[in-house]
Amino acid sequence: MEKTFHFHSIAEFHAFCNLPNPEHSLISLIDYSKVSYPVNENELKWIQHYYSIGLKRNINAKFNYGQQEYDFNSGVLVFVSPLQFLKLEINQNIVVEPTGWLLLIHPDFLWNTSLAKKIKSYDFFQYAVNEALFLSDKEEKVIVDILQNIEREYQSNIDKFSQELIIAQLEMLLIYSERFYERQFLTRKKSNYELLERFEKVLLNYFESGRLLENGIPTVTDIAEQLTISPNYLGTLLRLNTQQNTQQHIQNKLIDFAKERLSTTNLSVSEIAYDLGFEHPQSFSKLFKQKTNQTPLEFRTSFN
Repeated sequence: MEKTFHFHSIAEFHAFCNLPNPEHSLISLIDYSKVSYPVNENELKWIQHYYSIGLKRNINAKFNYGQQEYDFNSGVLVFVSPLQFLKLEINQNIVVEPTGWLLLIHPDFLWNTSLAKKIKSYDFFQYAVNEALFLSDKEEKVIVDILQNIEREYQSNIDKFSQELIIAQLEMLLIYSERFYERQFLTRKKSNYELLERFEKVLLNYFESGRLLENGIPTVTDIAEQLTISPNYLGTLLRLNTQQNTQQHIQNKLIDFAKERLSTTNLSVSEIAYDLGFEHPQSFSKLFKQKTNQTPLEFRTSFN
């Protein structure tokens, strides 16, 4: 079994990659063309204790983070949170000159700053599990300029303003990334449409298979796991394309099934509620009224 490396500090990663000691112990911008992994295996695995933002191109490897893999054959920006498992599958038969940048940020650098808690709220640190950010040339230049501004700041004489200025640049980087991610959601319509179709099929299969009665109403996490994407990624995709969140979609599908049973069967409201995974019929009736402005019985009566 291949060894899983653990990098607790940025300095440990520098040493592993045969790079000079970092100029700042808690933040470092690495020129990816200078990275050299001292392993001969085709697979490299590690867990890191810091954030990383990587813009990599011409990489002879597949990067695995969670259940998804990426081929770095174009400008790709990837966000990784601390304590995540990563795997690099290296193709020794392909010889290329890798380029790009890798920004490493230890959580201690963010201590007592505006980003200490806020950084965890950025969805794309979860999106990276399934979708990296593809950049246009113009967008890539924006990102690289900010990365180099951060490097220049920590390379200069450190003073009481240094951390604040670097944090400001980091926040700008994350805001631009958020903008570019939203653009990606809106422009990659084909892949988004295919994912939405899969989402509908997963929901339909869940409801028709009898799992509602057995397992109850599916959670957002349940559905996202079946699609091998993060719950936040699914939620953002649905909001941007349908103006509804995942929970609303699940509830709407429940109401559709309830309407079918109310109009085509003689089952009581309580029986229908239990069949649809509700523990209490009152909860079902309340949701039905909220969604349709009618009680289940009023809806049934309208068909008689």
